[in-house]
Amino acid sequence: MPVPETIGRYRVVRRIGSGAFATVWLGADDALDAFVAIKVLADNWSYHPDLRERFEQEARIMRRTDSSLLVRVLDVGELPDGRPYLVMPYAAGGTLADRLAEGPLPVREALRVATDIAGAVAVLHEAGVLHRDLKPSNVLFQPGGERDRVLVADLGLAKALANASGFTIAAGTPGYMPPEQASIGGGLDARADVYAVGATLYHMLTGRPPVAGRAPARPSQLRPGVPSTVDSVVRRALQPDPKQRWASAEALIEALGRASASMEQVHHRGRARLRRIAGAAVALAAVLAAGASAVPARSGWVRVRDVNGVVSVAVPPRWAVQLRHAGWNPALLGLPAGHAPGLVVAPDLARWTDPASGMPGVFVGVSRALLPGNAEPALPGHATCVRQPDRTVDVAGFPALVRRWTSCGAAVSYSEVVFAVPPRFGVYVQIKQVGTADVTDELLAGLRWSSALAPQAAPLTRSSPGSAAAASAR
Repeated sequence: MPVPETIGRYRVVRRIGSGAFATVWLGADDALDAFVAIKVLADNWSYHPDLRERFEQEARIMRRTDSSLLVRVLDVGELPDGRPYLVMPYAAGGTLADRLAEGPLPVREALRVATDIAGAVAVLHEAGVLHRDLKPSNVLFQPGGERDRVLVADLGLAKALANASGFTIAAGTPGYMPPEQASIGGGLDARADVYAVGATLYHMLTGRPPVAGRAPARPSQLRPGVPSTVDSVVRRALQPDPKQRWASAEALIEALGRASASMEQVHHRGRARLRRIAGAAVALAAVLAAGASAVPARSGWVRVRDVNGVVSVAVPPRWAVQLRHAGWNPALLGLPAGHAPGLVVAPDLARWTDPASGMPGVFVGVSRALLPGNAEPALPGHATCVRQPDRTVDVAGFPALVRRWTSCGAAVSYSEVVFAVPPRFGVYVQIKQVGTADVTDELLAGLRWSSALAPQAAPLTRSSPGSAAAASAR
């Protein structure tokens, strides 16, 4: 499919994705200096009145159900060939499906995301709308605040609850839709979406969705350590008989809240025990964390964080388009192989590792292997660039070595930064910039880290150091 230069007043950057009925493009709103997502009805369906009506109905529902948990419609229009399009905010954090491709989520994070999805469903139900197609690819993340904001999208199959007593077409996604939705004329109500939220939570906990037509195993059977309270919430949501499920999205939210509270009680008891055993070390870590969070980020920049919330960084809005945040392998710096917290963010992750591309971005990784006393990290050398004098800067009270290379072609420069946050871990930052301005110090001022670092995972296969360590972030 050819890439259009513009859609309405929006400049087209690239295609985000496509489905059977529509294509979604990443657009640039140059007037407001913002990225948007533009959904265009596929050419082969533009003359089908029922599909066109469904597309336009999605825009009307999005406008009517205004909520911070639902994707909003910003604009609508038609292409010169008559195809309708709708414009939405661009969610730079990707989809839940993207994150699940990397494996299950931490249990508490899965419960938080499921609660937000159920909250979006509750808003729809209050407006008299049934979603009918809740699944991980329709759950988006918008970076910002203390954690990424959840947004439920794609209301193309949404229908009025008042007319849900008998649909003439079975529609939905196997694994996420309840048994009654798979049959033509099956009566649907709010409990159909409750089932879909439960199926999505099951996928977040176990790494795979329930198999359609088969009673799912308890999440704890597939993932030891899932609490029994969470098992109970999920199993009730996935009951084949709607009468045995949670009666509403609100009831499911309350059950998720109780399960989360139960986990927090266990967590706090465990933390209290750790404080008794190692109070001094924990207190020191808390002081270090407080020092990091005291540094203000530049106004208007976007904060992104790794999947477990161990490390985050504020970046210019134009950089916050694509994010990988599941970690990195310190072996890329010649250190012992393993998996440690890390993230990489750039407008186009497929291109930013190419030194010849004019694509800025930043990688941040932490690891105990970066602490003094271990092997010296082998920082990338950027042989085709001009090395500037090394300098030391202060990052939340810790001295950081900055090595900078300029004249790398296409006005590209690199900053390689490493410093220690004893006794917890060391930090490695790689910054690629385009243009004459240098925002290295501002990016470092926007770094944050938590007071705890999860234990190193089992070693990975050792690999050779690369010229861009950020390529390891997945």
